[in-house]
Amino acid sequence: MVTRKDVAKMAGVSEATVSRVFNGVGPMKENTRQKVLAAAKELNYHPNAVARSFALGKSGHIGVILPYVPKVHLFSTYYFSEILSGIGEGVRRQGCDMLVMFRSPDERTDYTEPYRSRKVDGCIFLGALDVPAQREGFRELHGQNMPFVLINQHYDNEPYSVVDADHEAGCYEAVKHLIDGGFRRIAFLNGSPEYSNSSDRLRGYLGALAEAGIDVRQELILDGNYSRTSGYAAAQKIAALGSEVDAVFSSNDRMAVGLMQGLKELGIAPGRDLAIVGYDDSEAAKLSDPPLTSVYVPFFEMGLRAAEGLLKQIEGSSGPGGSDRDIPVHERLSTRLVVRQSSLPVNK
Repeated sequence: MVTRKDVAKMAGVSEATVSRVFNGVGPMKENTRQKVLAAAKELNYHPNAVARSFALGKSGHIGVILPYVPKVHLFSTYYFSEILSGIGEGVRRQGCDMLVMFRSPDERTDYTEPYRSRKVDGCIFLGALDVPAQREGFRELHGQNMPFVLINQHYDNEPYSVVDADHEAGCYEAVKHLIDGGFRRIAFLNGSPEYSNSSDRLRGYLGALAEAGIDVRQELILDGNYSRTSGYAAAQKIAALGSEVDAVFSSNDRMAVGLMQGLKELGIAPGRDLAIVGYDDSEAAKLSDPPLTSVYVPFFEMGLRAAEGLLKQIEGSSGPGGSDRDIPVHERLSTRLVVRQSSLPVNK
């Protein structure tokens, strides 16, 4: 087995210098570093990961905290799979590993434990809710300068690092598209209020109506929970409104697909009797009948940016006097409307 001593001998440096190169410790002349790396490559030398983690005081692992929801297959959903793929790519590029952990959002959880036990160097939270237990957990992490990033969830007046999408603008464009198509009685099927993006979407919906001079009707604002089942259940409410509704904007594609299924069973043809627009631009939007107009959200890119930002925080917090607060992540990525047959004006 090739050892650090072998690399040092070939590069003409001390073993301590080899250790400093691979641990990124202390000042180093670039030509010395290159000689060490070239020797290591030629000898096919790989430093011991465990020893390196102890030397650096790091695990080399990024934690991804997902909500524990019984009987829900998170990895099969477009939203989670795309973001996780982006996180995985960002982590892979930096030579780190990703550790997935499940936590119940409604239960008080010690988010600091994975840091203290050196399981992870930082965490990305996906599917976080605006509930007391999670707010308390995030305040504790922030107060102890433990690096973390939230994806697709923000808290007003809190300084946490966040990677989000511009859901207000995305919803505004979707509703404006319907208004421009001649639709005026537009129902809005929103998601759970514990998610900040539900409030963002509602603002976009209200803004588009206000700009067009259309009065807001509370009976046309319906509650869902981002599941296909809640969309299916909303079909009964939409059908009961009859001619009071000529279009529906759904806050995600899963609810939109469930809604379309329910409407069909009630003898209402989506895209012909009612215009439908979804949100996410998932694979389901392309495969639905009719194909669903939807708002594209760059979930993969959001995951990638979150991973890159978190790794920068970790490097910053480990430096002299460093802190994750020195390099916060605040990104809001753009969305894009993708028009398909479900929202084309009919006899307008």
